[in-house]
Amino acid sequence: MTKEERLKLQIAACKVRMGVIESTHGAKAGHPGGSLSAADMFTYLYNKEMRVDPTNPKWENRDRFVLSKGHTAPGLYSALAYRGFFPVEDLPTLRHIDSYLQGHPNMNTVPGVDMSTGSLGQGISCAAGMAKAAKYLHKDDVRVYALLGDGEIEEGEVWEAFLFAAKYKLDNLCVIIDLNGLQIDGPTAKGMNSEPLDQKMDAFGFNTIICNGNSLADLEQAFILFDRSHGSGKPTCFLLHTTKGLGVSFMENAVDWHGKGPNDEEYAVAMQELNAAYAALEQEDK
Repeated sequence: MTKEERLKLQIAACKVRMGVIESTHGAKAGHPGGSLSAADMFTYLYNKEMRVDPTNPKWENRDRFVLSKGHTAPGLYSALAYRGFFPVEDLPTLRHIDSYLQGHPNMNTVPGVDMSTGSLGQGISCAAGMAKAAKYLHKDDVRVYALLGDGEIEEGEVWEAFLFAAKYKLDNLCVIIDLNGLQIDGPTAKGMNSEPLDQKMDAFGFNTIICNGNSLADLEQAFILFDRSHGSGKPTCFLLHTTKGLGVSFMENAVDWHGKGPNDEEYAVAMQELNAAYAALEQEDK
């Protein structure tokens, strides 16, 4: 991508991070850590990679995205809002009882959400089914993307879905695993350690791509490789090495920020940091 394109995506990613803080502060709850680690991926997907139309969210030939780690809905909502699917001003209503933006994505209420998710492991199963339907029933050039957490892949259903994807040669499926190293109760390495994950995904029949998930340049190269794999008969898996809470200094690599919203003081500090980053990017873009 050009320098100008990169800067515009960096600015968009900064806005997505602002939206995460706005929404979790408004809710006094939510999951900012994993939303922030995936903010660059959300930004690249919705602003460069995926074929979508915010004016027609149910467009039949659109690409599909499934947030298998559904608790990071604040990140998805922010990306959708800044892409124009619904008003950015609605983000602070997250989890409010009368809001359409609930704690996990709901395809029946949120424009741009392709699958309701929340129970870990089930989203990737839905995504694999959607990819099979797109490939074998509709015969459209529709691609399906699914984001999983590195804690989520402890679920057995995840690996059943991977077997399914390989069996049916779903080369239109891109599985994205956010390897931020932390889950709700601590480091993933101390839980049900999934390493060596690259070897496991290779053994399960995937085209495995390792990259820095917080680098837009690395993401661009990964998606180029996915695009080129179409027709190979192999599903693709991105192993994204990311920093949980990236963009807000006191949230970075802090397991406490897996699942809570910032209070007023924390909100002020977070927004001050993000606004400073945004101003620096805007200045560079001039």
